Amino acid sequence: MEKDLLQMLLPAGLLDYFSITKIEEIENKESKEKVLYIYLEEINQIPSAYDSTQYESKGFYAEKTIQDFPIRGKAVYLRIKRRRWRHKQNKSEIQNDYTFISEGSKITKELSDFLKSTD
Repeated sequence: MEKDLLQMLLPAGLLDYFSITKIEEIENKESKEKVLYIYLEEINQIPSAYDSTQYESKGFYAEKTIQDFPIRGKAVYLRIKRRRWRHKQNKSEIQNDYTFISEGSKITKELSDFLKSTD
């Protein structure tokens, strides 16, 4: 039930690829308004175009913060950590390609741009 509720509040399809690690509500020091931070971490699923026996998860790229639509008058920020995988022998790195997600406006443009970017 909780995941269904969160899927209604977050960009469609996001929880298919990311899991929520933490949600916190903080008061903005300047405006005294409440701000909601939702921390998301990419699920450990190697991109389907690659042989999963040849790659291993090797941590994350730097966390990015994306502002999403407000919820009940509170600013919402998604703190997203994308996973990186490294080839076991030649040490080349890969990451998931989320360019297909922006088709049909399934997620916000900012989030789409972030997911398409490479570090």
